[in-house]
Amino acid sequence: MSENKECCHKTKERTDKEFTDLIHRLNRVEGQIRGIKRMVEENAYCTDILMQVSAANAALNSFTKVLLGNHIKTCVARDIREGKEETIDELVVTLQKLMK
Repeated sequence: MSENKECCHKTKERTDKEFTDLIHRLNRVEGQIRGIKRMVEENAYCTDILMQVSAANAALNSFTKVLLGNHIKTCVARDIREGKEETIDELVVTLQKLMK
């Protein structure tokens, strides 16, 4: 039996700038989540925790917008140029899930 090294999922090569930006944004969100956890552990006041949760949500939404924009400008645009119309359907499904 031969070993199949291909994965069933698509991958994307990112520029160093794109990679660094996304990782920095995720590190910021991760730090905010750790801070929220610490606040709960230290019995911080509810509204103080809620303000930090709001900040973490905003940071994660910002990450999502950047990632989505990069996806449309690179992967989606490339696939459309190559005639892969199914990518538009995939994008529509993704947007519908994001807007729940």
